Amino acid sequence: MTHPFLDLAPLSAARFASVEDRVARLLGTRQDVVIMQGEALLPLEGAIRGTAGPDTVALNVITGPYGQTFGDWLRDCGATVIDLAVPFHTAVTAARIREAFAEHPEIDFVSLVHAEAATGNTNPVAEIGKVVKERGALFYLDAVASVGAEPVLPDAWGVDLCVIGAQKAMGGPAGVSAVSVSERAWARMAANPRAPRRSYLSLLDWKARWIDDGRTALPHAPAQLEMLALEACVERIEAQDLETVMRRHATAAAATRAGAVALGGGLAPYVHRAADAAPVATTLRVPAELVASELVGRALAMDPALPLAAGGGALAKEMIRVNHYGADATRGAVRASLAGLGRALAEAGRDVDLTGALRAVEEAWA
Repeated sequence: MTHPFLDLAPLSAARFASVEDRVARLLGTRQDVVIMQGEALLPLEGAIRGTAGPDTVALNVITGPYGQTFGDWLRDCGATVIDLAVPFHTAVTAARIREAFAEHPEIDFVSLVHAEAATGNTNPVAEIGKVVKERGALFYLDAVASVGAEPVLPDAWGVDLCVIGAQKAMGGPAGVSAVSVSERAWARMAANPRAPRRSYLSLLDWKARWIDDGRTALPHAPAQLEMLALEACVERIEAQDLETVMRRHATAAAATRAGAVALGGGLAPYVHRAADAAPVATTLRVPAELVASELVGRALAMDPALPLAAGGGALAKEMIRVNHYGADATRGAVRASLAGLGRALAEAGRDVDLTGALRAVEEAWA
């Protein structure tokens, strides 16, 4: 019995390296790009554990749940962590970063999430990068949700460690991820006695056994299907043009936001300012007397294919997330999502204007 997913020829080192090169072009970077054989939490954790230690003083920006996780990892590495938390309905500003440096000039590491799909906000990385560069700190960026939905430019922004995943706006696989690494970041890892070695978390192992050896022999058997899927994903973005893909996500976000406001029923954008809203996903606040997870459940019962989810944890009561990314960054997915939410709100006794909502979607898309 044969199957297109089975009995494939082994993935060569040259093919693996070519995918890395295409990812580097997608990011517009001349830094080393390492594709790691796991979901993006692998390089996210590996990059922190490789560069942070007891001598590290880290400014950890929290605009959502992932920022909280990074702070935990940094503390586990022995770093002194200064948390800068902002309300999840907004974004951090470069001015706040500058103030933190003024208060703590010893900061030598900054960790930031570009776009928080979980809360629907996005941070001005280009402006923040200028401040971080002025202070000479190492800049670590989680761009897993943002890549493909908005510009991600590690070199232009002075990002030393930029982690991406393909499973959201890129519309690709979740089983592989990538990180671009600057020379400064490699030097920090090499000087860190606590950096993982001979470990699945080790970026230094990839450098020693893959990059420094000229990328001629893979250090282990690659996740073959996921690598082929990533290659196909990047190839599709190249064919469509990255600017077109990003524009489609931005339009989906604008249409969802406008449509939700027109729909009524008590729905409102969770992120207050449109400029702070991520193009990868739109979060909506539900009326206080309703429960977001119940509304989402009603909508999904009518159409299980809708890209809807309730907020995680404590946000499950108040937040709905419209995941208009990847294959769902389309007018049809936005229209269907608003229609499903409109029916769920109507069942809950709320007055809605579905016609007005769909009109707003069309106007935004035009």
